[in-house]
Amino acid sequence: MKTVGSGLLLAAATGAGAATFGDEVAFLRKYTEVVVLSDEAGDARVAVVPAWQGRVMTSAATGDKGLSFGWINRELIASGKLERRINIFGGEDRFWMGPEGGQFSIFFAKGVPFDFEHWFTPACIDTEPYQLVRRDQSSAQFEHSLTLTNYSGTVFAVKVDREVRLLSAKDAWKKMNVPALSSVKLVAFETVNKITNAGKQPWEKPTGLLSIWILGMFNPSPETTIVVPIHAGDETVLGRKVTADYFGQVPPERLVQKENVLYFKGDGKYRSKIGVGPKRSKGILGSYDAANKVLTLVYYTQPAGVTDYVNSLWKLQDNPYSGDVANSYNDGPVNGGKPLGPFYELESSSPAAALKPGESLQHVHRTIHLSGSEADLDLAARVTLGVTLTEITTALK
Repeated sequence: MKTVGSGLLLAAATGAGAATFGDEVAFLRKYTEVVVLSDEAGDARVAVVPAWQGRVMTSAATGDKGLSFGWINRELIASGKLERRINIFGGEDRFWMGPEGGQFSIFFAKGVPFDFEHWFTPACIDTEPYQLVRRDQSSAQFEHSLTLTNYSGTVFAVKVDREVRLLSAKDAWKKMNVPALSSVKLVAFETVNKITNAGKQPWEKPTGLLSIWILGMFNPSPETTIVVPIHAGDETVLGRKVTADYFGQVPPERLVQKENVLYFKGDGKYRSKIGVGPKRSKGILGSYDAANKVLTLVYYTQPAGVTDYVNSLWKLQDNPYSGDVANSYNDGPVNGGKPLGPFYELESSSPAAALKPGESLQHVHRTIHLSGSEADLDLAARVTLGVTLTEITTALK
């Protein structure tokens, strides 16, 4: 690809609508290497691109002719151009690092305002390829060495190790604690992400810490609702239920807060973002696309008792380690212009990494897509998310 020195992010056009896995892989292979992982039957499939940080671009539960679950920005990829702020290639599991905002941000240069005009994604988590070091039928391993400088001027030397693993259906049902459901087809994969302090100085709180940040981009629809289970309880003990002011306060018709669950609109029509902190998070979030009858679940590791998470709000912060564990982003027009996609995201983060030279931190992010009868998906939703499909589909109406 050629680099465009002054391209605007908003010129990145919207991606394709619902497509088959085979169609998406054939498209991607016109422009880059694609590693396809599959089960023995060839039904559960995952497409991974080494050139984009070992990113999982999409997956399917029923082979090449099955519905492609990841959002892919076809027009940007086909253009052969690189944008200057971020390259939104798409993909349902991409490796990023935080924090995004604040005095320890790695997305803003020192002294600039925290606004969209001055926001840039570091190349090492945007355009630099990661080396494929091993692969077999159901897994692929990548590594990369990078350097980052935060808003306060701290320099980090980082070694990244990342593995993408396709899980068997048996393992997926076990991890969900759900009996195998006869009508349901599924694909399940996880990424094991590790960062190591490859420098000579320890990473310490006063000068800023990094975190592992995994984001999944999915196709929005008017009938998609994001579900975030939370621990119920007093806000003076657990903190507020939700961070809902990343890009201005989310309107009440787009975010419903119950005692033990949040419902958030995933239609790709209104730019907004929510997050939950470590005392509220249950280690899972999901979404339900009623139009295609697809239940998506995302699990993530969350060490017990750890509360230091980087804060990514776009402002100088009094508490830079009071950030969220899990987030969801719904795309929409930016500053009155075009949307970035549109898409919606399900995201998770590791704790802040206070590492001595040679020490490492690991974060696992698991994605499971289930499609089948509403009765079976309802059972899966009740066991995993603690709510019924009817509760999900009526929450925002």
